[in-house]
Amino acid sequence: MIRFPVCAYPLPRERRIMDAVAVTGPRACGLEEVPVPRAENDWVVIRVDVTPICTEYKFYAQGVASPSLGHEAAGEVAETGRSGRLRIGDRVIALPLAACGYCACCQAGEYIYCQTPARRGGVCGTYAQYHAKPEWLCYRLPDDISLEHGGLALCGLGPTFGAMQRIRVSRFDTLLITGMGPVGLGGVINARHRGAEVIAVEAHPYRRRLAAALGAEPVLDPTDDDILERILELTQGQGVAKAIDCSGNPQAHRLCIDATRRLGQVAFVGECAADTRLRVSPDLIRKGLTLVGSWNYNLGDIGLLMQVIRAQKAQLDAFVTHRFPLRQAQQAWELQLTGQCGKVLLKPWENAV
Repeated sequence: MIRFPVCAYPLPRERRIMDAVAVTGPRACGLEEVPVPRAENDWVVIRVDVTPICTEYKFYAQGVASPSLGHEAAGEVAETGRSGRLRIGDRVIALPLAACGYCACCQAGEYIYCQTPARRGGVCGTYAQYHAKPEWLCYRLPDDISLEHGGLALCGLGPTFGAMQRIRVSRFDTLLITGMGPVGLGGVINARHRGAEVIAVEAHPYRRRLAAALGAEPVLDPTDDDILERILELTQGQGVAKAIDCSGNPQAHRLCIDATRRLGQVAFVGECAADTRLRVSPDLIRKGLTLVGSWNYNLGDIGLLMQVIRAQKAQLDAFVTHRFPLRQAQQAWELQLTGQCGKVLLKPWENAV
């Protein structure tokens, strides 16, 4: 008889209630008990061991309730539906969002751009002890990569990894990265892994120091009046070969364009408000710049991202600055609002009642 591996924490049939975080008002939240999702058809249920925090603190600050809070998770498969690839006990990461799996974007590995995402009622996000996901959007982690490090293949490293694939960042490049929030800090790790020189831009002193510790040199303050002149001076008057904005700040967008050399490439990862317009001026056109919008990476490249994680474990440990139990989500969000952190992780089962 073939015996499949058994999860150390299988989903008990009698346990159908779990803890999940709910926003209850501006800068107010708490745990609530909600039904555990079930595995149906090609969906699996994951016991969430690590929830990397992304931009959910904005919902918290504004008091916006969301029935699906969080989009990053790493854990173990606890239940399968009509599964053929994953087994109970497999260690996986749940890739952000959901997608149909059939359109041209999904078939090309660009699922993040799917226009008809898969939907299922009653499914919580990842600020919970269990999470349901289409099986094909779960990646089985290699044995030598921990759940914490694997979880950084989501929004910690993923957006800038995808951008660097698209503009082909290499060891021959000087790369400008604006915005040293968790996405930008992950960009420093990705760029240094490729051998590129990194000029980072960040206003917050804590994050400037962390960016330098991760390998950016120099790290400049965007409030300095001569920042563009400083970048040009560092690049012998030509400008950087490539730039990636991770801030979503229109002034940073403009700096990336102004600081990039002729025939260079600029990728935009950070999102601006919907009414923000990027001024297409003659200097952009006459420099022959290529502008790229980039959200995440192609699924076909996930093995390459695992190589980054294997090689940069010490840097990833420095990148993750704080960990909190799920019941301390409010403390985690308050910390994020100060900017005094890198990537922050929640542990749904730590100190659970």
